[in-house]
Amino acid sequence: MNPYVVLRVVSKLLIPLIFLFGFYVHFHGEYSPGGGFSAGVVLGVGVILYALIFGMDAARKAVPPWWARIGMALGALIFAGVGFVSLFMGGNFLNYTVLDPNQTYLGQHIGIVAVEFGVLTSVTAVIIAIFYAFAGRERSDDTAED
Repeated sequence: MNPYVVLRVVSKLLIPLIFLFGFYVHFHGEYSPGGGFSAGVVLGVGVILYALIFGMDAARKAVPPWWARIGMALGALIFAGVGFVSLFMGGNFLNYTVLDPNQTYLGQHIGIVAVEFGVLTSVTAVIIAIFYAFAGRERSDDTAED
C-alpha cells in the first residue's frame, strides 16, 4: 500500500477548496480585507501543495513554467492597461470614475476588479515561478566543509 494515499486523497479534496477560497478572496476583496495579492498567494499555494503531493513533473504538466512567465507579464499588462484606458478616456492614470461617466460607482467597481485581476494574475504566476525556480535547483556537491 502506498503510504501517501491519505495525503493524495485529502489533497484532491483540499486543492479545489483552496482555489475556491482564492477566488472568494479576490472577488470579495473589494468589500473586505483581501484582493488580488492575497488571492494570488492563495492560488499559488494551491499549486505548490499540488507539487508537493504529486511531484514536480505533475505540477509542471498541470501548470507549465511558460504559463507562469506569461502570467507575470499579462498581469502587469492588465494593470497598466486599465490605467491607460482611463488616461485615454480623459481621466488620470487609474482614475476609475471615467470608465463609466454616467455611474461613477460602476466605473470604480469595474476598474478595481480589473486592476485586482491583473494583480491576481501576476502574483499567482510569480509565486509559482519562484517555487519552480527553487524546486528545480540541483543539489550542489561542493558543500564540503573547510
